[in-house]
Amino acid sequence: MASKPPAGDPVQDAPRVAPPQHAAAGLPAVGHTLRMSQAQMGVARTARTLLKVNQKDGFDCPGCAWPEGDKRHVAEFCENGAKAVAEEATLRRVTPAFFAAHPIADLATRSGYWLGQQGRITEPVYAAEGAERYEPVSWERAFSIIAEELTALGSPDEAVFYTSGRTSNEAAFLLQLFAREFGTNNLPDCSNMCHESSGSALTETIGIGKGSVSLEDLHRADLIIVAGQNPGTNHPRMLSALERAKAAGARIITVNPLPEAGLERFKNPQTPRGMLRGAALTDLFLQIRIGGDQALFRLLNKLILETDGAVDQDFVREHTHGFEEFAAAAGGAGWEETLAATGLEREEVERALRMVLDSRRTIVCWAMGLTQHKHAVPTIREVVNFLLLRGNIGRPGAGVCPVRGHSNVQGDRTMGIFERPSAGFLDALDAEFGITSPRHHGYDVVRAIQALRDGRAKVFFAMGGNFVGATPDTEVTEAAMRRARLTVHVSTKLNRSHAVTGTRALILPTLGRTDRDVQRSGRQFVTVEDSMGLVHASRGNLRPAGPHLLSEPAIVARMARAVLGGASATPWERFEEDYATIRDRIARVVPGFEDFNARLAANPGGFALPHAPRDERRFPTRTGKANFTAAPVEYPRVPEGRLLLQTLRSHDQYNTTIYGLDDRYRGITGGRRVVLVHPEDARERGLPDGAYADLVSEWTDGTERRAPGFRVVHYPTARGCAAAYYPETNVLVPLEATADVSNTPASKSVVVRLEQSPPA
Repeated sequence: MASKPPAGDPVQDAPRVAPPQHAAAGLPAVGHTLRMSQAQMGVARTARTLLKVNQKDGFDCPGCAWPEGDKRHVAEFCENGAKAVAEEATLRRVTPAFFAAHPIADLATRSGYWLGQQGRITEPVYAAEGAERYEPVSWERAFSIIAEELTALGSPDEAVFYTSGRTSNEAAFLLQLFAREFGTNNLPDCSNMCHESSGSALTETIGIGKGSVSLEDLHRADLIIVAGQNPGTNHPRMLSALERAKAAGARIITVNPLPEAGLERFKNPQTPRGMLRGAALTDLFLQIRIGGDQALFRLLNKLILETDGAVDQDFVREHTHGFEEFAAAAGGAGWEETLAATGLEREEVERALRMVLDSRRTIVCWAMGLTQHKHAVPTIREVVNFLLLRGNIGRPGAGVCPVRGHSNVQGDRTMGIFERPSAGFLDALDAEFGITSPRHHGYDVVRAIQALRDGRAKVFFAMGGNFVGATPDTEVTEAAMRRARLTVHVSTKLNRSHAVTGTRALILPTLGRTDRDVQRSGRQFVTVEDSMGLVHASRGNLRPAGPHLLSEPAIVARMARAVLGGASATPWERFEEDYATIRDRIARVVPGFEDFNARLAANPGGFALPHAPRDERRFPTRTGKANFTAAPVEYPRVPEGRLLLQTLRSHDQYNTTIYGLDDRYRGITGGRRVVLVHPEDARERGLPDGAYADLVSEWTDGTERRAPGFRVVHYPTARGCAAAYYPETNVLVPLEATADVSNTPASKSVVVRLEQSPPA
C-alpha cells in the first residue's frame, strides 16, 4: 500500500556523513528501488508499471535519454528511472482542498522535496491578481485568461514559451508552431542550460549538433573516455553499456574532479555475478581540476601530432579543414601550463596517451562537467579535434557522445524548439502551414530571464519543468518571474516554480508518460528521441490521476484556438483528436521523419534518424568538411584563498526533482546542504569536518551571493575544488556568468569563499 506524503518538511540541519562508496547498483539499488516505488505506488501498481518501462509496447522512462537496444530486458530500467516513474505514477493527489489549505506564501517556504512528495495535481488552478491562494478554474476559463494576456501584449516577443525535456515530439512540434504563428521565436528550453554548448561546438565542427555514436558503437570501442560525467547517478543504464564494452576488451579513462562510485565498479543487478562481485570499469582515473579539460585535450593533441604514424593522414586530408592552423596552435601547448590547469601529474597524461595510441576506435562521452563553463564550447571543439586527428568520427566504434540528461530534450530541439531556428526549417514550416514565421532570433533561457527582469517580457508559459529551480541566480530569477503579468505552468506535480508567480498565475495539470491517453479518435501514443538519435513510441498504461487532466498536445491545441481564433487555418482541433495527424505534418517539415507513422508501425523499437558524419562521413558544415579549430586554451584562475565550486546532483535527485535526502554513493544521509571540500583545502581554512560554512560567490559585478549554513564534508575531490548540490546553490551562479557562444550558465565553475558559520 502506498504511504501518505510528509505533513511537514523533514529537518535537514544535521546530515550524517559516512565514507563514500566504491561500487554502484547491486542489491542496495534493488532494495531502494522497491522501497521508493512501493511508497508511491503500492505493490501491485509498482509491478504493473515498472514492467512497462522502456518496453516496445510500453512507455519511455521520464528520466534520462539513454537508449535501449533492440533486445530489451524484462526490467529495462535503473534505480533512478524507477524513482522517476514512481513519482509520476504515484497514488498521492494534490486536490483543490490542498490549495485551500496551503496559501502561495506557505508553498514558498517549503522545500522542493516536500512539494514534490505531495503527489499529482488533479485540476487546473488559478491565482488571480492579489490572490493568496490558487483556486480551481475551468479549462475554458484558463485558456481565456491566457488569450486575454497574450492578445493584450504590445508585441508577440513579450511572450516566452519554455519547454522541458520531458515534452513529447508531438507536443513540442505544436508548441513551436503555435509560438511562430503567434509571432515569436522566444522558445527557450532546458537544453539552453545543459548541452547547448555541445550543440554549438558540434554544429560548427561536424555539421550536426548531436552525438555520432550508437549503442552498438559503445560495445565495439577500444577506448571510451568519460569526461565530466557521473553516469552512476545521472544515466545509470549507461553502466551496462560500459560493462559490456569492458567485457569485449575496451578500456575506460575517467576524467572528473570527483571519484564516482559508478565508474569505479558496477554491480549489475540483472546478473548473479554482477550482484556478487560486479565489474571494475575505470582503467585510468584522471582527477582533473574543474575546468581543466580543454588544456588536457590540447596537450594530448600536441603529443599525438608529435608521434610518428599517430595521425590518420588520409582522413585528415580527405575529410577535414583547418588542420594547419589547429596544428600550429596545438604545438604551443606546454607541460607546465597544462599540469597547472589540470592538477594532473605528467605520468598520468603519458599513460593516457599510451592508451589513446593503442586504440583504433575511440569514443569520448561527456555531460555537464564540460558544458557549463565559460570556455565550454572551445573545450568540446578540442575534444572534436582529438577525435578527428585519428579518424575517430564516422568509424564504427568511435565518435562523439554527448550524453543527454532528459528523456526528450534532443527530440524537442529536432521538432523546432529553438530560439535561433534555421531558415530552412522556417521555410518548410511556413510552406506546410501557410504562415509567416518571424525570422529574428528569440530569447534563450538567460535572455528570457533578463527580458522578464527588465520588463521586456510579460507572459511566461512553461511546458513542464521547474524553471525557477533549474535556472541560475535564484534571487534575480524569482524577482524577474514576479514581474510577469501572467505565469503558466503545464505540470504533473508541484515544484518551486508554482510558488513564484506573476501578477496572475495558472497551473495546468497534464497527463504523464505513464498515463493512458484517449482522445476522440481513440487511444493515442506519443514519440520521443533518445540521446543517440533513435525515435520511438511511448504508450502510457495507467488510468490518469483524475478526470480533469488534459494531454500536452491537447493543451497546446486548445490554447492556440483560444488565442488565434478564426485567423488560424491550422487544424488544431484535429491535431488534438488524433496525434497521427501531427506526425503526418512533422514528416513533411522535419528532415529524417519521412513516412513517420508508417515507419513507427513497421519498427516497434523505433528508427534511427540520419546522421551524415556517422552514416557516410559527410560533414554538412560551412566548409563541407569537418572543421579543426584553434581557440586559445582557457581554464579558471582562482584567487588566493578561494575555491572553485561545481554544482551537481545527489543520487536521490533527477534534475530539480528531489526524491529523497540521501546521496548514498557519496556517504551523505538525511540532508542536502553539504559542501564537499578536499581535507587539505578545508584545514587551510580552519574548517574541520562537520563545521558549518556559508558559501559566498564572487563575480565581477561586486554583488554578494550567499548560500548559508552548509555542513563541510572532507571529501577526496581535486585540490582547489568544491562541490555542492543544486538547486540549493543556484543562488551562487550569476545570471551573466555564461559560456561564450552558447550562453549556457557556467554552473560548474563558480569562484567561492567559505565563511564559517554556526550550525544550522
